[in-house]
Amino acid sequence: MAKKRRRGNGEGAIYKGSDGRWRATVDLGWVGGKRQRKYLSGRTRAEVADRLRTLHRQQEDGVKIVIGDKPLTVEQWLTHWVDHIAPGRVRPSTLATYRGYVRNRITPVLGRHRLDRLEPEHVEAWRNGLLDAGLAAATVLQCFRILSRALKVAVQRGKVTRNVCTLVDAPSVDRDEVQPLTAGQARQVLTLAVTRPNGARWSVALALGLRQGEALGLPWDAVDLDAGTLTVRQALQRRPWQHGCADDPCKRKRGGNCPKRHGGGFVIVRPKSRAGRRTITLPSPLVTALRAHREHQDAERDTAGDLWKNEHGLVFTRPDGHPIDPAADWREWKALAKDAGVAAARLHDARHTAASLLLAQGVPARVAMEILGHSQIGLTLGTYSHVAPELRTDAATRMGEALWGSDNTPTAGEPGNSDSANGEQADDREADEGDQTPT
Repeated sequence: MAKKRRRGNGEGAIYKGSDGRWRATVDLGWVGGKRQRKYLSGRTRAEVADRLRTLHRQQEDGVKIVIGDKPLTVEQWLTHWVDHIAPGRVRPSTLATYRGYVRNRITPVLGRHRLDRLEPEHVEAWRNGLLDAGLAAATVLQCFRILSRALKVAVQRGKVTRNVCTLVDAPSVDRDEVQPLTAGQARQVLTLAVTRPNGARWSVALALGLRQGEALGLPWDAVDLDAGTLTVRQALQRRPWQHGCADDPCKRKRGGNCPKRHGGGFVIVRPKSRAGRRTITLPSPLVTALRAHREHQDAERDTAGDLWKNEHGLVFTRPDGHPIDPAADWREWKALAKDAGVAAARLHDARHTAASLLLAQGVPARVAMEILGHSQIGLTLGTYSHVAPELRTDAATRMGEALWGSDNTPTAGEPGNSDSANGEQADDREADEGDQTPT
């Protein structure tokens, strides 16, 4: 007679049913006066034993064990997360991006898996599939982060015991080298911008490095032309339209085309970070440009009459006072850059240009960081310090002057000269005296 196999540690009562499947029962204790049990089944004893140990770990970790309900799939959880959890944490424009990636990039491949049975291998295959399909690594990385964030919340809420994305390498992204405009190109743009509507918009972009939303959402009460300052405290965003036809679907793909659309249009939002809320001192030519722009806007308001509507008191508007559409703003920049001879320039390159010119002029990196609204100085230095050849040239010149003198030629006091000792002592004294001089 075969010796009865001793039950493994943590396996509980595992038995084989009359249908040939292996089963186990887990006692969950008393809930509401009733004894709760969860039943497991599988094709092999090892499969059931593994699921039983997982269930015991969930109990030890305090994870709520659901009885009777069908297990959540990845698609069900992501849909719940993007509809009910993410909206409280991100801006509408960011949420729209999340929805698009969840709908088009994540759930078509991973959505069918049970949430509690999603494995690292599933995520790896999904990641590699996106890359093999030719999707940019930066886009795949964003999809990966969205999935990881949703799974992190699932762990926090006891839906799963681990975030499998933490066990998978995120896609690596090689940053494209920033290519800002040169000072000469920037001057060409500004010279031409004077002849265009809202020409001062581009002076603000190139001189202060304001983001598009910050510039388009800038109100006049945040600009003090007498003091020569500008305060960034809000931004303009275009919120995507949502379908309003749940009861009677219009079958149109875009919410903006729905006859019952809602929730879209222009909105004013606060900067994402505390560093984004900042006060900047204006260059005097920019003060002059903004004064002229205000006079031009006053004339436009008089011409528009009752059609004028500028409820937010924005600095840059359409001729009727309405906010400028970010897409139209982008098109205007491309046309302006092309006419100025820098057709390859992207809109964000105006901000890059401001940053690189600040550093090239010797502005301390921390000051540049505050002007640009960066939350970390590493972003300022890591992104922009390498793009200004003037910085490298200046560093080489300064080092040459320090070691070889102002003309970069050997002078008295260098090795091989009879006056070397006296020269070195004199240089040391000058350096020490310079270090002691108050700055």
